[in-house]
Amino acid sequence: MAIRNILKDGDPTLRKKSREVEKIDQRILTLLDDMIETMYEADGVGLAAPQVGILKRIIVIDVGEGVIEMINPVIIETSGEQIEAEGCLSIPGVTGDVKRPEKVKVQGLNRQGKRIEVIGEGLLARALCHEIDHLDGILFTDKVIK
Repeated sequence: MAIRNILKDGDPTLRKKSREVEKIDQRILTLLDDMIETMYEADGVGLAAPQVGILKRIIVIDVGEGVIEMINPVIIETSGEQIEAEGCLSIPGVTGDVKRPEKVKVQGLNRQGKRIEVIGEGLLARALCHEIDHLDGILFTDKVIK
């Protein structure tokens, strides 16, 4: 496992749309492990592959309940709304209030290629939306309301 460099705002990679993972091979498994280690080292709650320069649809999240790994995540259901301050490892020192769903249902694959579903509320819902936005080249600062 290795700590990867986290790209900062202004790097054009952060604004590109990520490609779906077609095959889960050793490179993808190593990327997942490195992303988790990098997220923890940076004291973050989530990390998307584009943030480490890889345009693949992969996210990792840990809001204090254990790590969630998702490959090709898709939000399939949302409800409610919350407005809270967000920050981002790619935009250090900047925060802003963002409106997100209070609850989300996300489907994707785990590292074994098995379809999984994650239902997130509160901070987990926010983190899922934030990281999935990264996969489409969207930063939280694009959605700040104040």
